[in-house]
Amino acid sequence: MSDQNLFIAGPRLKWAPFLSQGRQFVPHRVVDRALKRSFDVSAALTALIILLPLFVMFALAIWAVDGSSPFYRHRRLGRGQKSFGCLKFRTMRIDSQEALARHLSENPAALAEWNLTRKLKDDPRITPIGHVLRKSSLDELPQLVNIIRGEMSFVGPRPIVEEEIEKYGDAASAYFAVRPGLTGAWQISGRSDTTYAERVRLDRQYVESQNFAGDILIILRTIPAVFMVKGSY
Repeated sequence: MSDQNLFIAGPRLKWAPFLSQGRQFVPHRVVDRALKRSFDVSAALTALIILLPLFVMFALAIWAVDGSSPFYRHRRLGRGQKSFGCLKFRTMRIDSQEALARHLSENPAALAEWNLTRKLKDDPRITPIGHVLRKSSLDELPQLVNIIRGEMSFVGPRPIVEEEIEKYGDAASAYFAVRPGLTGAWQISGRSDTTYAERVRLDRQYVESQNFAGDILIILRTIPAVFMVKGSY
């Protein structure tokens, strides 16, 4: 691969520093775009069909906890800064917002952690079945529907909420140039064990150097990363 493409070096993915060379972001080649979208649709449809029994089992297990919908739709920003409903299996209590606000007001350390990463290792909102789904990343399987609808891709930056735009700074334009992904550089580089600044850097480098072959490599590296459950909570 050329110095514009991703390569593997040790436990993390690294990309050539486009910005240090003063280069501007160039959209994918037409062939790469076509391959990426064709793969997304065909692979997502196939996965949905194969995993349908698993979907039903998880949905029933979640519904049995409190009798509420097993699915959760959260507004995220995607390509072109368009808002969409990002789907997940519901892993939180029905009163999750109240539980979070109460927990953060009573725990300064948790508030600092939330402000830094937008995540909590000890999250009072998560249900018992939710812990299992999050640890295994199975809570994100419904995003296969988002992929088919063209709102997401298999590989890309993690979808963000509007409040996170300021954290991206001048890297926001790179984020909004592509579809967010079910997996990506962040997921195979430590996930929540990384800082938010590192996540932004990984997303930016992915966008500036991505190609279809690199996407396949990330997907292959996602499999062991999921089983290792490092940084997953």
